[in-house]
Amino acid sequence: MGGIGTSMRDNTSIYFSNPASYSSLDSNSFVFDFGIDYSINILSEGKSSFSSDDMNFDHLIMGFPLAKGIGLALGFVPISNGYYNMSQSIKVGDPDYDLLTGEYSSLHSGDGGFNNFFIGTGVKINKNFSAGINLSLLLGQVRRLNQFVFSDFSNFYHDNSTEKLQLNGINFDYGIQYTASLKNNYFINLGASLTPGKYYKTKYENFSYRYNAYNTSDTLFYVSDESTKSFLPGTLRLGLSAGKKNKFVAGIDYVTTKWSGAKIPGADGYLGNTQALLLGVEYIPEKYSNYSYLSRIEYRIGGHIEDNYLVISGKQIKERGITAGIGLPMLRSFSKTNLFFDFTRKSGTITNNLHIENYYTFGISLNLYDFWFRKLKYE
Repeated sequence: MGGIGTSMRDNTSIYFSNPASYSSLDSNSFVFDFGIDYSINILSEGKSSFSSDDMNFDHLIMGFPLAKGIGLALGFVPISNGYYNMSQSIKVGDPDYDLLTGEYSSLHSGDGGFNNFFIGTGVKINKNFSAGINLSLLLGQVRRLNQFVFSDFSNFYHDNSTEKLQLNGINFDYGIQYTASLKNNYFINLGASLTPGKYYKTKYENFSYRYNAYNTSDTLFYVSDESTKSFLPGTLRLGLSAGKKNKFVAGIDYVTTKWSGAKIPGADGYLGNTQALLLGVEYIPEKYSNYSYLSRIEYRIGGHIEDNYLVISGKQIKERGITAGIGLPMLRSFSKTNLFFDFTRKSGTITNNLHIENYYTFGISLNLYDFWFRKLKYE
C-alpha cells in the first residue's frame, strides 16, 4: 500500500511507524509478523547496464494487549543495508585504458548495516483518541574497502583504503491517532508520529595507504575516533485514511526528514532534506464470506513519490515507485499470508553523470493471529 501506516489501525496488524495504533489490538489476542524480500537491481547509464539481486530479512514483529485499550508491540526491523561488491579490470584496448597508468583492477566492497530493535505501547485515551510511544535501540556497523592494483606490480604504488562506522544509541518514537466512526461502518482516521533527532555513540576508522612490490608502504590517511557522536535528524509523519470497516480503506502519508542537518563521518556534502508522499488502497470483496475464498482475499495497490537523501554531483536523487499486494487468509483463522511487489526507480540526470537504478522487489510475510487465555466452552 505504498508504505502508508501513520493513520492505519487494524486489530490483526501492527503499524510500528505509529505506536498509537497498538491500542487497536484485540483483548486476549496475539499477533506475530515475519517477512523477507527478494530484490533485483538494474543500473543503467546510457547504453551500458548492470544487474544484481539480493535476498533480505524484512521484519520480525509481535504484539498483544496488556489490558482493554492498551497494547504492546516489540520487534526487529533492519533500516540500512551496506552490502555491495563491484570490481573492474582495465586492459589494453578498453575505452578507459591510459598508457600512463597501464592495466589495473579496482575493487569496491562493503558489508554490514544498521538495525532497529523496538518495544512500545499504545493507549486508547477515549473513544476517539489514542497515543503511544516506542523505545528504539539503533545499533550496527558498516565496513567499506576500496582497492586499486596495477598490473605493473614492480614499478607502481598500489592503493588500499578501509573504512568502518559503528553506531549505537536509544531514541523514542511518539505517536497520536484520532478515529471517527461514521454511519454504516464508515470511518476516518488521522495520525501523526515523530522521531526526534538524536546523537548516537559512534566509532569511526578510516585507513588509507599505498604499497609496492618491495614491501614499501606509506600511510596516506588515518583516522580512529571512538569519542565522536553522529547526529541523525528527526522524522515527522502525518497520515490520513478513510474507508468502510472490513470492506476498503484508502490512505495517504506525508513523511519528511531534514537529512541536511545530519552529522555522520564520511557523509559530509552527500545528504539532502527528504520529503515523501505515500498513497495506498485496500479492498476486500467480502471478508467473512462462507462460500468464496477469492472474496475474502485482501487486494492492495499503492505508490510513493519522494526525494532520496543522497546528493551526488550537486543533484538530489529522486524516487518514484508503485506497489501491489494481496493478503491470503488462512482457513478458520484471522491469520494470513501477505505477498507484495514494489517497483522503485531512483534517478539523477545524465548531464550530472548520474545513472538510473530500477528496483524490483518481491516479498512475503506471515501474519499469524491467535487468542491467548481463551476458555473453551466445549471440549
